[in-house]
Amino acid sequence: ASATLRVVRPKDKAARVVPIYERAVEPLQDYLERGRMQLLRDPQEPALFLNHRGRRLTRQGLWLIVKHYVREVGIVEDVTPHTLRHTFATHLLEGGADLAAVQELLGHADISTTQIYTHVDREYLREVHRTFHPRG
Repeated sequence: ASATLRVVRPKDKAARVVPIYERAVEPLQDYLERGRMQLLRDPQEPALFLNHRGRRLTRQGLWLIVKHYVREVGIVEDVTPHTLRHTFATHLLEGGADLAAVQELLGHADISTTQIYTHVDREYLREVHRTFHPRG
């Protein structure tokens, strides 16, 4: 089962509803009731995730957090928040998800932006064919 979260992009105020994993609901509620309240400086701040100064967590701030944890677990490859997004989309498509559904989940206005991930999917399928097919 999954829950949903309403996401509003600050640059254009566009809103969409996205699913979140059921196991993430309780930690998110805990963050809202405890963690976010400790960080919050301005009661008018609408952002869900805040930095240590109580302001909206920026994409650069998220990148630094990802970089820290990637290094901490010993991954030597360059991993960014976009890497996680790219992996999410690729896994959905490899699992048979509809391109329009992936477009909606990623918040792409134009499906041609989402189609970039089908190239990765095709490369994966070619590699599987080369590796496992007797005449690959």
